[in-house]
Amino acid sequence: MKQHNKLLLGFVLGVGFGLLAYYYLPAKQYPFMTTFSEVMTFIGAIFLRMIFMMVVPLILSALMLGTMELGKGAGLGKVAGRSLLFTILLSGTSVIIAVVLTNILRPGAGLDFDKAALASNAGVLSIQRNVAATQGKPWYQYIVDLLPQNPIDSAARAFSGEIVAVMVFALFFGWALSTVIKSDNHPTKQVLESIFQACMKIIGLAMMIAPYAIFGIVFNTAYRMGAGFLGNVAFYAFVVVLGLSIQFLIVYSLMIRVVARTSPLGFFAQCKEVYLYAFSTASSNATLPVALACADNILKLPPKISRFVLTIGASANQNGSALFEGVTVIFLAQVYGIDLSIGQQVIVVLMSMLAGVGTAGVPGGALPLIVVVMIQVGIPAEGIGLIIGVDRFLDMCRTTLNVAGDLVIAKLVTSTVDEGTLSRMREEPTTEDQPAAAA
Repeated sequence: MKQHNKLLLGFVLGVGFGLLAYYYLPAKQYPFMTTFSEVMTFIGAIFLRMIFMMVVPLILSALMLGTMELGKGAGLGKVAGRSLLFTILLSGTSVIIAVVLTNILRPGAGLDFDKAALASNAGVLSIQRNVAATQGKPWYQYIVDLLPQNPIDSAARAFSGEIVAVMVFALFFGWALSTVIKSDNHPTKQVLESIFQACMKIIGLAMMIAPYAIFGIVFNTAYRMGAGFLGNVAFYAFVVVLGLSIQFLIVYSLMIRVVARTSPLGFFAQCKEVYLYAFSTASSNATLPVALACADNILKLPPKISRFVLTIGASANQNGSALFEGVTVIFLAQVYGIDLSIGQQVIVVLMSMLAGVGTAGVPGGALPLIVVVMIQVGIPAEGIGLIIGVDRFLDMCRTTLNVAGDLVIAKLVTSTVDEGTLSRMREEPTTEDQPAAAA
């Protein structure tokens, strides 16, 4: 059985047995259910701990590698600059769509559950935020605190509110490395790639027990909350798909029409094979060769632009992942009754954009970084279990948007640079041989 089918089965069985226990085996009448629930908590905690222990090395290695790839583009002048501009614009737009939709539709609001029982699970991850330390700060201190005085200390306290400083350090250090490392075979780059791959191996190991962990987490959720959360999970998935559709059909179409002066329908029709491949594999790594072939042979984009933009975009242009992370974080805040302030929602926007740079190019690769954003705004990490059962389908959808965004940016950059710029570009693409990771 394929992994996504196992995850779905774990979710379905967890819901089914959890609801049966909720209505027919209440803990007050059947004390053994308390022990069974604790065992389910244990299994879920092991899974989450395995994911958590990889967060810091994964963020450091992935963000440094992604920024190094972006930094290589400095010699491409206008092409690199405009690629970065369109990437920031489209990623920012996608997260804003996520925040607005989730605040208007409120898919996580209105749940009635035993908060005390749910809070008993929060301790298994030993995650706390020092809220008192953030009170009374002058405005400029928030900006200063983005730069870690001691990156190692910030990494050690990543889950106490220091994770953003770790991410900023990784971005700065990755850029600096890009200025001194010119070879793809440099030992430093190979070490970072090895760390990244090792992190993904351990996350892969965690995913082997994920079906059982999902059963345990979802069982406890259904056992404590009853049937009320099911409609909210379906509504949540609808909000994600709606947001992805708005980004694809409206934002991308406007950019193609206004900036590239091209028919959006014609452009999308030319790329349909790439979209289908991205949707079926849920992996932008696997889709990259197909996207490159489409850009060269069907869209007829200059190879020096398309290969640069598509390869870099596989790491830095995460429209779909950023939107998904934004919806998920605010949805879970609503589930837990946490009223995020405007400032906290701005943090969600910025961190979702940053987290997208470090998202791994495998199904489920966004999970650790979503949890990071959750922690930063005070949402219990175990809440991620609510959405894992539908994550595979949403992963397929958001990967399609990620890959579509890469092709859109390649078209936009081609339409906004002159022939003189093209002639001054280097003959060989910078990153053709090293596809970056993204999902």
